[in-house]
Amino acid sequence: MKVLIINGSPRTEGNTSVAVNELVRTFDAEGIETEVCQIGSKNIRGCIACGKCAELGRCVFDDAVNEIAAKFEAADGLITASPVYYASANATLISCLDRLFYSSHFDKTMKVGASVVVARRGGCSATFDELNKYFTICGMPVASSTYWNSVHGRLQGEAEFDAEGMQTMRNLARNMSFLMKSIALGKEKYGLPQKEAWNPTHFIRNDLK
Repeated sequence: MKVLIINGSPRTEGNTSVAVNELVRTFDAEGIETEVCQIGSKNIRGCIACGKCAELGRCVFDDAVNEIAAKFEAADGLITASPVYYASANATLISCLDRLFYSSHFDKTMKVGASVVVARRGGCSATFDELNKYFTICGMPVASSTYWNSVHGRLQGEAEFDAEGMQTMRNLARNMSFLMKSIALGKEKYGLPQKEAWNPTHFIRNDLK
């Protein structure tokens, strides 16, 4: 089984990487393969709602997003990790996730998702909520831990001294491993949940005039 981890920090050895590395070590102990994509310093533009992905099956901007989409499709779980900037995630990560989830058309049902946020002090809860929304719109169960998935640190490497934060990362990886393994067994016995045809509605209904 495999987990894809998208690290949105532009600092390859920053505190977000400290949290990610703790996840990787725990996944290794659980027999789960991991791959980390560090995208914080990549040139990833936002979605322009051109709709070309519906025709092409991929984003019209052929950059790291399309590369990550193939890795995401092959993975059993996805973790998005971000430093907190102005009580929100790194803008590069948000641009990546907007396009990744909108333009990729493979079935994400029962792939397990989790988000990790790292801050000096505040804004973790808002960023945590922001990132989890990507999972809950496409049938992905969200893995939890023994606290909200946040780690604190300001100076490089300082997050290592957040004992509870590091414990939260380890418990998250263990819980996510268990959930992915359990879902794999459930799919073998029961298959995936039945899906209904999409029934979109709008706030303004022209057919009611």
